[in-house]
Amino acid sequence: MNDPQPPGATGSPGSSGNPYVIDAPLGLSAEQERALRKLTHVLYALYALFWLTGGVTAVVAIIINYIKRDDAVGTLYASHFTWQIRTFWWSVAWGVLGVALAVVMVGFAILWVLGIWTLYRIVKGWLYLNDNKPMYAARA
Repeated sequence: MNDPQPPGATGSPGSSGNPYVIDAPLGLSAEQERALRKLTHVLYALYALFWLTGGVTAVVAIIINYIKRDDAVGTLYASHFTWQIRTFWWSVAWGVLGVALAVVMVGFAILWVLGIWTLYRIVKGWLYLNDNKPMYAARA
């Protein structure tokens, strides 16, 4: 039995097969979407600056991610918010492990790899945002 699709939905639950973006408008005006895009850029910048601020800007960014997450539902920005939130929490977890293991020197390698991985996540996310692409591939 086929489930009815909402107006504007094509094929799978997401736009072009992407589960994070739907075709049906959620009532966002062009101005609201521009503001959300600008906010997402600012959040990437805050995450990128965390190295210079001892992590303070990352804490500010994660708080904003959680506060504004509902505003991004149904847009490509939702996948960026999820990407940023996951990057933050995985960085915290691996950072704690790296600091704990620094006593036996293994932690320094973990922290070095964590720095490269975090940089990769910030750059990749920011580039995808610049190209108006969601962060996650379509699910089959």
